[in-house]
Amino acid sequence: MADEQFKRHIAFKFRIGDLLMGKPIMNQERFSFLELGDKKIVRVNVIGNIVDKYEREGEKQYIFFTLDDGSGQIKLKTFGEDVNKFKNLNQGQTVLVIGVLRNFNNETYISPEIIKEQDPQYLLIRKMEIEKNRIANSEPASKGQIIAAKDKILELIKNSEEAGGIEVDKIIMNLRETSPEIINQEIKKLMEDGIIFEPRPGKIRWLG
Repeated sequence: MADEQFKRHIAFKFRIGDLLMGKPIMNQERFSFLELGDKKIVRVNVIGNIVDKYEREGEKQYIFFTLDDGSGQIKLKTFGEDVNKFKNLNQGQTVLVIGVLRNFNNETYISPEIIKEQDPQYLLIRKMEIEKNRIANSEPASKGQIIAAKDKILELIKNSEEAGGIEVDKIIMNLRETSPEIINQEIKKLMEDGIIFEPRPGKIRWLG
């Protein structure tokens, strides 16, 4: 009955670093939900790389995974019969996880309902998706911020010419303070102006 109740909660999409900043709310020493801003979070939907796996067999069997998405790390813990659902997962895989948040001994972790292997590119896609939502809920970027972002983008592209260009993903990773939406918008404008070109999808070169 308790699991059915948990499944009615929305599985919020977050980066792990955001979850680690949340405040665990306890009710009579039992975890109730994670408070993050105006949200009360019980279930989550996260994507990350499995960087560690610890498995115990026998009467009290369990598997602990450590999940990392570049913003932080969180444990996935599964016990008993549920262990068999996740035995084939291993370190190095990129996975999507939907599960219920728990907290024990001041550690917040995820009790997974679903763990599904994904292409590593989904890590970046999820990051861009969350950043886009943040922008939609915040004030628009100023003209000065956009000009500064454009200058940084051009600098990265020019400096990459000896290497034959630069991946758009690498530009996004280098300019963490700038939203992926603004970066893609400025790259599109630079291409339309004939300042840069795209020799192959996702790679940018300087044209001048």
